[in-house]
Amino acid sequence: MNVLDYYKSGFPQFRRIIIIFVLLFFSVTIGVAGYMLIENYTFVEAIYMTMITISTAGFMEVHPLSGTGRLFTSFLLVTAIGIFFYGATAIAGFIIEGEFRNFFKNYNVKKKIGELKNHVIVCGYGRNGKQVCLELTDDRQPFVVIEKREHIIEDLKSNPELLFIEGDATEEEVLIEAGIKKAKAIITTLPEDPENLYVVLTSRELNSDITIISRSSSEGSVNKLKRAGANNIIMPEKIGGAHMAALVMKPDIMEFIAQLIGQDTDISLTFEELALNELTDDYVGKTIKDLDIRNKTGANIIGLKHPDGKYTINPLPDMVIGANTKLIVLGNRQQIADMRKLLEEL
Repeated sequence: MNVLDYYKSGFPQFRRIIIIFVLLFFSVTIGVAGYMLIENYTFVEAIYMTMITISTAGFMEVHPLSGTGRLFTSFLLVTAIGIFFYGATAIAGFIIEGEFRNFFKNYNVKKKIGELKNHVIVCGYGRNGKQVCLELTDDRQPFVVIEKREHIIEDLKSNPELLFIEGDATEEEVLIEAGIKKAKAIITTLPEDPENLYVVLTSRELNSDITIISRSSSEGSVNKLKRAGANNIIMPEKIGGAHMAALVMKPDIMEFIAQLIGQDTDISLTFEELALNELTDDYVGKTIKDLDIRNKTGANIIGLKHPDGKYTINPLPDMVIGANTKLIVLGNRQQIADMRKLLEEL
């Protein structure tokens, strides 16, 4: 993040300060050039004369000035005084209007975003986007929010722990700033399907390996989003309607699921996927029963995802598992943590 980036970032007082330094530079340059041309001063003499004039220090002249030289000195002095008062006003505004604090806050946020890897980008902080962020926070998954609506930006600013970028997620530069090339997933929850479609297209172009999850408002947009590169498409209205119908037809099952995922209770059971990237020789070719995960951690293996992408639901204890297999596990937070620790030791 260089000075030019901050100049473009929208801090009006900071822009004024940059302008002041530019004006001072040109004043010194013009002063040096003027004294060398008008009074035939050496370069060092011209710099000295320019500095004592601009600073209004009041020292003696290097050599007696000609009439033209005195007019030039008067012009340089008036210009310097004007720049001084302009600078004092800008710096006071920079501090008094709170932009000094916002400047460094913005710097720290952008620095943290620049250091992220394998994070998630959330486009839009509406109802769906906000819920996504709450879930990611609970799972301690680093993420960045992109939002352009001013009234929502104020809400984001009230949370000092939330990393966000004020900008349009459909713009390539904004996605790059959010770290799209280093992110592991992007979730676009923008209200309009064309906007989500453009985000999907741009994201897939910038990062061919990223997982893309998109919101869709209409059935007609689903196929377009898939062709654009979305891995998963979610229709909140459809899911909500199916859930409400299920509450009528299968109330006990739905209540059980709500208990299971901790929606309406303090029970903190959750599903988790854990990868077996490398197994020690002692566990190669072993079965689920041999791992003894249930007795050691309390977690339950309820599914397997094999390297070829196929799933096994509710695998039998005698099923052999190998490297690069993903375990779908059910348990509370402590059980999942114990499970992770156990797998690291395998």
